[in-house]
Amino acid sequence: MIERHFILDEVDPVLFCGVNNSHIQLLKALFPKLRIIARGNVIKFLGDEAEMQRFEEAAKAIQMYANEFNQLSESNITDIVQGKKPVEVKQDNLILYGMSGKPIVAKTVNQQKLVKAYSDNDLLFATGPAGTGKTYTAIALAVRAFKNKEVRKIILSRPAVEAGEKLGFLPGDMKDKIDPYLQPLYDALEDMIPGAKLREYMDNRQIQIAPLAFMRGRTLSDAVVILDEAQNTTTSQLKMFLTRRGMNTKMIITGDLTQIDLPSTAK
Repeated sequence: MIERHFILDEVDPVLFCGVNNSHIQLLKALFPKLRIIARGNVIKFLGDEAEMQRFEEAAKAIQMYANEFNQLSESNITDIVQGKKPVEVKQDNLILYGMSGKPIVAKTVNQQKLVKAYSDNDLLFATGPAGTGKTYTAIALAVRAFKNKEVRKIILSRPAVEAGEKLGFLPGDMKDKIDPYLQPLYDALEDMIPGAKLREYMDNRQIQIAPLAFMRGRTLSDAVVILDEAQNTTTSQLKMFLTRRGMNTKMIITGDLTQIDLPSTAK
């Protein structure tokens, strides 16, 4: 038997192979008569001649699908191998595919308005009650722009409003004190980017999450910058934030005017 090679020259190997080679493991289950090995951008396969031919045709179709939609789920792979048309999400509302190929879409009218406004504007304000998906949609737009190499960085910020507790009295170092305020931003990112890749991006400062106070003095260029919980900023803080915008940067400011936690003396 002759070993064949399939070269991944039109798609990111990580996208094709899946997190921790999960897609390769699925292909092994779908093609039990073949020995399949992934090395970098090369897929090696060996076994029954007819099965190798079927695998090569399926691999080409999977690569084409991943290249077109920039995401790939296990159900997509199964449908392609079985000769079915992969389930497609209405492309007008699709923002990106998250973990395990889960489509992240703009579900409501206002979320769809935010997606459209993002395409047409560099500065956006999104207000609304809690649970309407403002922050999640904004972060999805930022991740899409980052993955498509439209920007080099994602910068997420929140004001660290002291809800009944002084930061100085909380245990731990500064990171320990402020992380609870930023956890919702981490949660959204973890839905969209594999954990190891997210840690790499954060270590390289390609994705940054920081309290609003840490924005002072910076110029934020070539980035999507999101300010969450903006109703808890003072006028001077918001002005400071808006003047941080540099070249090729989009800003999205989200908030809920019914949930202001600022002291009554703050302006």
